[in-house]
Amino acid sequence: MNTVSLPAASLMDATGVQATVTQLAQAIGESLTDLTRLAFVGIRTRGVPLARRLAGKLGAAGPPLPVGVLDITLYRDDLTRIAPHPVVHKTEIPFDLTDRDVVLVDDVLYTGRTVRAALDSLMDLGRPRVVRLAVLIDRGHHELPIAADFVGRRLECGPTDLVQVSFEETDGRDGAELLPRAAQRS
Repeated sequence: MNTVSLPAASLMDATGVQATVTQLAQAIGESLTDLTRLAFVGIRTRGVPLARRLAGKLGAAGPPLPVGVLDITLYRDDLTRIAPHPVVHKTEIPFDLTDRDVVLVDDVLYTGRTVRAALDSLMDLGRPRVVRLAVLIDRGHHELPIAADFVGRRLECGPTDLVQVSFEETDGRDGAELLPRAAQRS
């Protein structure tokens, strides 16, 4: 058998990312109408710029909406598998979570394990009134009973494919690509 690499397929260009963020913000605004209790918490790394963009769009007409940064490294169930010495970054939530309507934000929903870890971390920091999940892309293949409340795009792909999201703030450009791991040819 020969292994061949397949080319990346573009899922969204910069314009598509911007339009999807706008769509997500509108859906959140329609669902969570009391913006006085609303706060965003982005899961490090690419959930953070997405959370900031969503908060910016929803808070454009009024006072800025709070945005926090959540590092879930120590809450992961695969901590011993990811690296011998995983890098732990700072969680920065400069507001009280108690009785807030929190929108937890990540770029891609896959197995649900990252979201589970994020929920555990959030509950250690306070007791939000409600937690909703917003993702740019839901790629399916969930391993836990976790579903996003706000989804920019649903995608059908194989369990070994990789969905890579890029944001200007972290990667120098906006976009999303589907990267097939490899195809087996006999």
